[in-house]
Amino acid sequence: MNKKKFITESLKESSETKLKIEQKCKEDILKAVNILSEVFGNGNKLLLCGNGGSAADCQHIATELMIRLSHHIQRPALPAIALTTDTSNLTAGGNDIGFENVFARNVEGLGNKGDALIAISTSGNSGNVIEAVEMAHTKGMKVIGLLGGEGGKLKTIVDLPIVIPSSNIQRIQEGHITVAHIICELVEDELYGTP
Repeated sequence: MNKKKFITESLKESSETKLKIEQKCKEDILKAVNILSEVFGNGNKLLLCGNGGSAADCQHIATELMIRLSHHIQRPALPAIALTTDTSNLTAGGNDIGFENVFARNVEGLGNKGDALIAISTSGNSGNVIEAVEMAHTKGMKVIGLLGGEGGKLKTIVDLPIVIPSSNIQRIQEGHITVAHIICELVEDELYGTP
């Protein structure tokens, strides 16, 4: 493998994917900002779920909202909970009710009407994320999907699919966190920016 060529091609592909996000996802990103601004503005909360790298993204996004993203905006915490971080909960759930149900069970216990769920899946076909989305709908929650490729099964069941236009998992994951940073910063500005 030509390592220098690989680096160049990877960076080029990443850049091209982000330009495609601007072309294909901009309106959906703005819709997500509106949904979350309304959720937080009404005193409700956000739950997040996903597996593997998407689980890490859940923690990252929840932290940006709870702590803050933009250091030039002083604001209160925005209530966001990653359902991916409690090992006792996840292992007990996986053992007792099946791993496909672990996120749905937490949505059942923590979610309320008016809350939102961000469901992250690079394939759009993660079984436990699908179950969580279905539970969120029964609870009267809005669901935003951060997806990739063709969007998978989740594309048709979330309220707002944001589908990264790539079939490369690395590029999809990079797109997810880029989109999430944009959403977090715009939500902060919408709720607490300088008039």
